[in-house]
Amino acid sequence: MSKLKEFCTKKTLLGLGLGQFLSLLITSTGFASSELARKGINAPTSQSFLNYVLLAIVYGGIMLYRREKLKAKWYYYLILGVIDVEANFLVVKAYQYTSLTSVMLLDCWSIPSVMILTWIFLKTKYRFKKITGVVVCVAGLVAVVFSDVHSGDWSGGSKPLLGDGLVIAGATLYAVSNVSEEFLVKNADRVELMALLGFFGAIISAIQIAILERTELKSIHWSAGAAFPFFGFALAMFLFYSFVPVLLKMTGSTMLNLSLLSSDMWAVLIRIFAYHQKVDWIYFIAFGAVVVGLVIYSGGAADEDRSADVADENAERSKHDEEAGAVANRGRGLLAGSSSKSG
Repeated sequence: MSKLKEFCTKKTLLGLGLGQFLSLLITSTGFASSELARKGINAPTSQSFLNYVLLAIVYGGIMLYRREKLKAKWYYYLILGVIDVEANFLVVKAYQYTSLTSVMLLDCWSIPSVMILTWIFLKTKYRFKKITGVVVCVAGLVAVVFSDVHSGDWSGGSKPLLGDGLVIAGATLYAVSNVSEEFLVKNADRVELMALLGFFGAIISAIQIAILERTELKSIHWSAGAAFPFFGFALAMFLFYSFVPVLLKMTGSTMLNLSLLSSDMWAVLIRIFAYHQKVDWIYFIAFGAVVVGLVIYSGGAADEDRSADVADENAERSKHDEEAGAVANRGRGLLAGSSSKSG
């Protein structure tokens, strides 16, 4: 019972809840993109462009109001903007060449990539409980892949090797982007990060649209059915980008990527209740595995927080002991001095 109370800390519960909120936002962007694709609209960079513009306007306005100097070099945000834009582009592009099963493995690849990068650059240490949580989450996603194979809901794709390469490249860029954002949000400022990521992301996206999607945009016949998912995608992405730094600062980039694993599961639930589609029973086992893995990982994070608190208390106590000892020594010195004088 005491362990349950220790686990159910405000920080842990907020991290789990926020992670699932972000997962639902990613699920909604996926359904918006599929709806646009169903209507023959294939302009992934254009969809992301509006999100970057919103970030630049909202958070850029806050930055101008503050009138503060940049806490990180501007070219860091330029590099991050390039990485973020191209990660989004590569992942969407991969769907044209490889199977759904291969693209789903993107989540698996980004998690070890994030863990390696945070271990190398951010000096993050992962204990056994956290690693166990990661393994359980990945096992859940592998179960989803087997479910696709079992139900026959997959295809080889036109160029599977090229598509798999795009998936791996996109997953690696996502990992680099998440770890960079975690570093910047912990060492710079969240508003600054969002404003400059939006600013440079919008510029890079505009250049890419002019080169790759100009013809596609001209051919779109805009209607309410096309505009709603297009702007809905942008709004969901804006909310996702706005809350990601909060979760990164609270729990780190590994927890973010683990939380996003459940987006596939939420998509399944939407298919069941909104579209009344039948899904394979393995999906439910996979969903349970992801939830259990997240709880195990969060429990490991809570243990580390308590260890850190104990270490801080011990350090504070030793500091007080040293100060008390110094005062006592000064007192003894004064007494010795006064006794020698009296002698």
